Amino acid sequence: MSARRTASRPLFRRTSAVVATAAIAALVLSACTGGGEQPEPDAGQGFPDDGCTHITVATSSEKVNMLDELAAAFKESPEHDGLETCATVRPTNVSSGNAARYLTSGDDWPSDDRALWPTLWSPASTVWTERVAAAASPTLVGEPASFTRTPVVFGMPEPMAKALGWPDKPISITDLEGLCQNPEGWGSVGKDIWGAFKISKTNPNTSTTGLSTILMQSYEASGKAEGLTAADVDAAADFSRVFEECVIHYGDTTGNVLSTLYDETQNGANGSAYVSAVALEETSLLNYNKGNPDSHTVQPGETLTPPKTKLVAVYPAGGSMWSDNPITVLGADWVSAEQRTAGEAFAAFLQTTPAQEILPEYGFRPLDEAVPLGDLFTANFGVDPAQPTVTLPKPEVDVISTAIDQWTQVRKPSSVLELIDISGSMDEPIGDGRSRLDGAIEGAQTTLDHFRSTDEVGVWAFTTGVSSDQGEGLQVLRDVSALGADGEKLDSSLDDLRYAQRNGTPLYDAILTAYEAMGERAEPGRINAIVVLSDGEDTDSTTSLDSLIAKIGTQSGEGGTDAPVRIFPIAYGEGADTSALQRIADATGGQMFDASDAERIDLVFASVINNF
Repeated sequence: MSARRTASRPLFRRTSAVVATAAIAALVLSACTGGGEQPEPDAGQGFPDDGCTHITVATSSEKVNMLDELAAAFKESPEHDGLETCATVRPTNVSSGNAARYLTSGDDWPSDDRALWPTLWSPASTVWTERVAAAASPTLVGEPASFTRTPVVFGMPEPMAKALGWPDKPISITDLEGLCQNPEGWGSVGKDIWGAFKISKTNPNTSTTGLSTILMQSYEASGKAEGLTAADVDAAADFSRVFEECVIHYGDTTGNVLSTLYDETQNGANGSAYVSAVALEETSLLNYNKGNPDSHTVQPGETLTPPKTKLVAVYPAGGSMWSDNPITVLGADWVSAEQRTAGEAFAAFLQTTPAQEILPEYGFRPLDEAVPLGDLFTANFGVDPAQPTVTLPKPEVDVISTAIDQWTQVRKPSSVLELIDISGSMDEPIGDGRSRLDGAIEGAQTTLDHFRSTDEVGVWAFTTGVSSDQGEGLQVLRDVSALGADGEKLDSSLDDLRYAQRNGTPLYDAILTAYEAMGERAEPGRINAIVVLSDGEDTDSTTSLDSLIAKIGTQSGEGGTDAPVRIFPIAYGEGADTSALQRIADATGGQMFDASDAERIDLVFASVINNF
């Protein structure tokens, strides 16, 4: 594993309305909905006791560093000098989709620290502000104004892009779809050893990149560069369905996928067994090539190590959508008059030349075309400042809603086995009136609505002293099979876990048995995955960790397999063996999720399920 900073863990006030909304990942309303990246008002971004008006900006992770510097520059600006009282601005990390969902839910902002409730909101795109305005109230989102932008591109390892003719030959989304559809995969361009062509995309319910990508697919299928309609989106369903077939899994953030790719390249692999192309914003690609794959907040003194194989930006020949990054003062009732005035001053400052000159340092393009882009926007970092040559305009709100609804139907089907630790330590309380087991059960139950009837879902539990047809230490609540109309029945079966006997923790044995079972039934046309929830270390397995890694890591060679089974562990509570769970995730190209703050298990479970 590479040494990367893990973002500080956020604190959340758990309310039933917020938890229910965050967990139902597939629900699509006129507002932005759905589960997604772990909601993260960042508790690490506190305020000093300086006597100033305190202003929080809710923003996505890739803008946190930049907004920190912009906040410092604001203190020295004429816009700040014009205030009666000094103002201190701090960004807090919340995904665009999650922030939109909170604002449309009608509840308070879900953070323990009221100082972190936002005065300003800066999502990645005005798509989100328009959806909140349509679903809740235009006054809630105020008057958004863009202050920077970044195009949506496909990031590819440089050798793979060159195999497709980059940079001399334009590459279209249709070209990528053709590679998805071709049974020879990379073999169709003379690179048999690379295996199947694999794409990573994020969930459009919470991710601007994911949303932009499905709209770009519809533009491509329609042959249009403007005026996309709901009818065009409907007509693009078959095209998009093919494109979705080569998705490895739907990440909640591009940062998670890029982190896995980065680790593989740093450890000697070229990443071809994991992913061939990543739909992402240009600024995220620049961060990756600087050595910051998850776009985390870089700490003073931190050294970034560039990847051994850089990503290059493929700007689709048919055009790119742009993330236009607005900022707006919220019309929420928790925003005071003083905060509103200070927020408006900060928003005005972002349009000034001194502020615009800061943007390129962080991989964002300024709106002021007189501001030079600088050395970062060069081929050395995988980008072309002259691209994209075609800009795809943002469609109307109803067209966007149609695209999200369609994605729910055409996304790649999944086959998921949930493997839940029911050892004795799961009886421990988590501080909100529930036991760890209560939290695990409710987390699993509230994500059931994410799955379609055609998705395959199974649930096993593990501890010592139990047995089933699958072996010792395993209890089968549901074999992996199409969910159909069994959601309510599975919900009831999960409740039965409250009364199960709870003993030791045969973690490695349970994972190996689950992996072998899923490997036998894995299909190339599905996302095949195991979600492992454990709150402790292995205590009772006959299989060692090294033996487990050796057996489950056989897919990770050059080219991989057509039907990989990826493992997504949830490290539940402070006693979970995060080191072992991370190794297990890495061995299969999965991701580990941190629920060391056990009260957040509902939200973390939703974040994991958002991958499928």
